[in-house]
Amino acid sequence: MTTNSEVQPFKAWLLLLLLALIWGSSFLLIKKGLLAFTPDQLAAIRIASAGFVLLPFILRRFARVQRHHWPKLICVGLVGSFIPAFLFAFAQTELPSGVTGVLNTFTPLATLIIGVFLFRQPARLQQWLGVIIGLGGTVLLVTASSAGTFEFNRYGLLIILATICYGLNLNLIKHHIPDLGALTITGVSLFLVAPPAALYLFFATPFADQTAHPQFAFALTAILILGIIGTAAALIIFNTVVKMTNTTFTSSVTYLIPIVALLLGVLDGEPFLIQHGMGMAAILSGVWIANRRKRKSPA
Repeated sequence: MTTNSEVQPFKAWLLLLLLALIWGSSFLLIKKGLLAFTPDQLAAIRIASAGFVLLPFILRRFARVQRHHWPKLICVGLVGSFIPAFLFAFAQTELPSGVTGVLNTFTPLATLIIGVFLFRQPARLQQWLGVIIGLGGTVLLVTASSAGTFEFNRYGLLIILATICYGLNLNLIKHHIPDLGALTITGVSLFLVAPPAALYLFFATPFADQTAHPQFAFALTAILILGIIGTAAALIIFNTVVKMTNTTFTSSVTYLIPIVALLLGVLDGEPFLIQHGMGMAAILSGVWIANRRKRKSPA
């Protein structure tokens, strides 16, 4: 008879792959959204749509939130969604979507370091080895996307800052909000930051002027998909995997994201080099090593 402990890892891997597909396409959606909107408008629409779409599903869950949860959920909303949304949008004004997806793979390293030094989370040498190998694959991908040379771009620092935010968010959910469900954490935290995003969009940016842009409808559709599916739905899946497994496993989704992002780039006319294949192979190896369980000795 199959036990829950045997089924759960398989389910976690399926959810991880689904997240990779959703978030791997988000960089292309950001790129399309920027065709008609400024980066701050794009981020505001993304957060507002994600927060308000979940409201009908979480109304009854507000009663489960206790007083000590509110500051933590505000932090989750800010560092897990609001701030990274703006950082990614501004970064992609100067970075290709594929490179952005690759730089996002710094999240597992940030998560592991923050977990060890701030949250006293134990880490095995095997996990560190997997992260290093994965980052090695990232370097190959960055080099390939830069035509054989690494060119420093300060906008890449915005992505690094976003990955630090993700690392903090992962550890906060795992270690400080263990008593709330994934939908409650996602829905409430997003709703808390949705009104400020909407107010900023309509009163601090010339949103009405954008309606005259010839690609307004196309760009808005891309951002709404990004917000509703790429942020709201994906974060529910993400927080579910965090609770099912551990932060290192869940953050490994960022190793798979650039694979999807680069493949979509190929479909969009971007070249696929041998370094891409080598980098992706290294990334997958890193994910496997970091999450491989030790075999128990037979009794």
